Formats: sequence, structure tokens, C-alpha cells
Amino acid sequence: MDPSGIFFTSHAGDRSLVRTRAQWACLVLLLLVLATLPWWASERWVSIGYATFITAVAVIGLQICTGYAGQINLGQSAFMGVGAYGAALSMAAGWDALAALLIGGAGAAIFGVMFGLTAARIKGFYLALTTIAAQALFHFLVLNLPSSWLGGAGGLHVESASVFGISLNHDRAIYWFSLLVLVVMTVGAFGIVRSRHGRSFEAVRDDDVAAGMMGIPVAATKARAFLVSAFYAGVAGGLWVVALRHVSVEQFTLFNAIWMIAMMIVGGLGSIVGALIGTVMIQLAREGVTSLGPSFIQWVPAVGQDFVFAAMNVLLGTVIILFLLFEPKGVMHRVQITKKTYRLWPFPY
Repeated sequence: MDPSGIFFTSHAGDRSLVRTRAQWACLVLLLLVLATLPWWASERWVSIGYATFITAVAVIGLQICTGYAGQINLGQSAFMGVGAYGAALSMAAGWDALAALLIGGAGAAIFGVMFGLTAARIKGFYLALTTIAAQALFHFLVLNLPSSWLGGAGGLHVESASVFGISLNHDRAIYWFSLLVLVVMTVGAFGIVRSRHGRSFEAVRDDDVAAGMMGIPVAATKARAFLVSAFYAGVAGGLWVVALRHVSVEQFTLFNAIWMIAMMIVGGLGSIVGALIGTVMIQLAREGVTSLGPSFIQWVPAVGQDFVFAAMNVLLGTVIILFLLFEPKGVMHRVQITKKTYRLWPFPY
């Protein structure tokens, strides 16, 4: 995460902004592997795949708000829930999946910008508490509004969605649709952070007072960061409804928001690719614990059924502590160091 005023000062640095043929080839190969995964992997890995894609969309939005704009956001799970309910209501009204995602994202963006406006006057710990209030407000509204509106504690059930006449009623279709949405949202995120809005985010993150003196509208920039973050979360929530065909308030808790924070920390703040890497790493670790949990319960019956959930909590805390101690800037920082070391070899500097 470089300060906003750092520019490339060498031809090699300038060329690094442009993808080489080898880099494009690796990217295309990765997309081909991901696109063909449902044909050679088991159904379990297909479901893990689209769950990871959905989570990655939300984490990318959180990265823009927290990693690039420097605004602490613990309400991403609530924004995701708002988008999920908006998409569910849209699908129940007969809209297709793509329209439902846009409606869910727009609803979440409106909900998110309400809390983004408070960021103009508060920051740090107080801003974190404000975003936690978004989580509490979301739960309160869903549970206390008439059940005929949002289903109450039982949630809402919807029929399988379709997009352009293609039914999304099986895991393969959901996987490909989620992958397509992730690719589009990732490209959009790169466009945002490389635009003048992205530079404004970084300037406000580094020093909002100095940014204001340079003419950047600090309050509007902070609100815009929350709007973008909430829109991404809303789209992810809509994808969640498309995949599960059910939405309930228990699916979007504060603990889920903390998991997203962990994914962002592991991948590295201020990096879209880092958000993707962190999501994949944490999701695979969670699946590993979930897979080993039943076997461990058979070996040691005394631990009980709550072992898996407790083990994931311990895993989350351990991962965050280790990264904060040994690699506080995340995996992408280590990747950049490795690239520089390789470029300078055999010289140490």
C-alpha cells in the first residue's frame, strides 16, 4: 500500500503498468482453468468455487473502502444482507438474475451511503462503531418489519433465477455466472482505483486534511467509498440468493464481516489482487477445518459438535495475529518483495 504521492520514476516501472504477453497468457490460462473446473472437479469443489467468488466480490468492495480510502467498515455483511433481500424481492417480482443483482446493489449502496455520510465528521474507533450500528439496524429491521415483507426470522424463499433465458438451477450454471460477475466486478474495481476517484481515495486515506487543502471534497469522497463498497456487497448478496434460493438474517452477521476483514488483511491492504488472494486462502483454510472437523469428532467424541465452529474461530484469530506480527502488509507485500529480489539478483540491493 504505497502513499498516494508515489509515482514511477523509471522506464521499467512505467512498463510494469502494462501487462506483458507472458502475464496475459498466465491470466488467460487461469481463467480457462477456472472456467473448466466444473467439468473435471467434484460438485463439492464447484460449490466451494462459487462461494469463494461471491465472497471475493464483497471483499473487493471492502478493499476499496478500507484499503484504498482508509475508512473502517464493519458493516459489509449488513450491506450484503440488504442486497440479498433486495435481489430476493426482485426475483420474486419476476425480474431476472442480472436485474436482481443491480437492484440489490443499488439498494445496498443507498443503505451504505447513509453511514458513509457520518464518515465526514468521525473516524477511527468511532467510525467502526457507526458501521457496527449498520449491522444492528439491518437485523432490527428484518426481524421487526411485518413478516409478509421480508419473511421475519424465517427468511425468504425464491425460485431459481434465470439470465438471458438461461436457468440458473444447478451448481454449474451458478458457478459460471458467479465467475462472470466476479471478473466484471474485478475489472471495474481496477478501473475505479486507477481513476481520479481512486487517487482521491488514496489521498484521503493518507491525510484527509491535506487532501481537503488540495481541493478534494473529503466528505463526498468518503461517502463515495462507502457507496462503492456497499454496491459490491449488495451484488455479492444478490449472488448469494441466486445460489441458495433462500435468504435469512442469520446468514449476514457481524462475524462474517470480521471474516472479510481477515481476508483483506491476509491478502494485503490497498490491493485488488490481494483481496482475491486473501479470500481464496481463508476460504480454503475454512473448508479444511470443516472437512477435518467430523473426523476429529470421531477420534475425540468429547469435543462435541461445537468443535468445528470453535476451531474456525481459533483459526481466524491465529491467522490474523500471525500476519499482523510477521507480514502486516499482507501476501501482496511479500509478492512485491520477491519480485524486486528476483529483478535485482544477484545483488542484494
